[in-house]
Amino acid sequence: MVTTTGPESELAPIEQAKKRAAFACGEKYVQSGCRLGVGSGSTVKYLVEYLKQGYQSGHLKDIICVPTSFLTKQWLIDSGLPVSDLDAHPELDVCIDGADEVDGQFTCIKGGGGCLAQEKIVQTAAKHFYVIADYLKDSKHLGDRYPAVPIEVLPPASQPLLRSIPRSEGGSCQLRQATKKCGPVVTDNGNFIIDWQFEKNVSGRDWLAIQQRLANTPGIVETGLFIGCVDAVFFAYSDGSVKEIVNSKKH
Repeated sequence: MVTTTGPESELAPIEQAKKRAAFACGEKYVQSGCRLGVGSGSTVKYLVEYLKQGYQSGHLKDIICVPTSFLTKQWLIDSGLPVSDLDAHPELDVCIDGADEVDGQFTCIKGGGGCLAQEKIVQTAAKHFYVIADYLKDSKHLGDRYPAVPIEVLPPASQPLLRSIPRSEGGSCQLRQATKKCGPVVTDNGNFIIDWQFEKNVSGRDWLAIQQRLANTPGIVETGLFIGCVDAVFFAYSDGSVKEIVNSKKH
């Protein structure tokens, strides 16, 4: 059994919530021998902590971790965990990742950290996909909590897409700018990120159709829309409770 005791008491309440969600999901769905896709972002860092404790204690044996980003790969290496890639392990048992928002239909917005293409590739290679998040990511409709859909694009296509996406889908677009360098954010794949701020309060929006239209647009690598792939979400609350919400359509 891996526990969340110790340094957790020093964490802010929202960080404690993230840690509890990560540990609860790991305890239920990561087993010895698991080929695991490990997502990106602040909540996943606690999943890596769980994996480290389990691996070092012998609770988890013979696991393989496939990261979705450069930073996650470094976390896994620093934790002494077995790291691989999809070349060596193209089929995974489970993928666990965070999300920027999850709506009532289990549709997610991801990509706030700029890793959306690799996250979706790893998620697609897994038999099961679980999301770990704090309660602030839980929404009834996309856009209630997170303002935009990240879209990874080839650099030469960025300026045309900044104009064409609002024309075809409404809303507005911005090229995501870096905070510690001059110029745009560059993904692990060498691409740019466009944040599409879609119109809110639009009834009957068909996210799958939007995803398909965007994915078929030349220059777009991938979007941060994750549709029809979530098996369950673990939401953690500031009172210390964790709720697993299972997607009945996947079971």
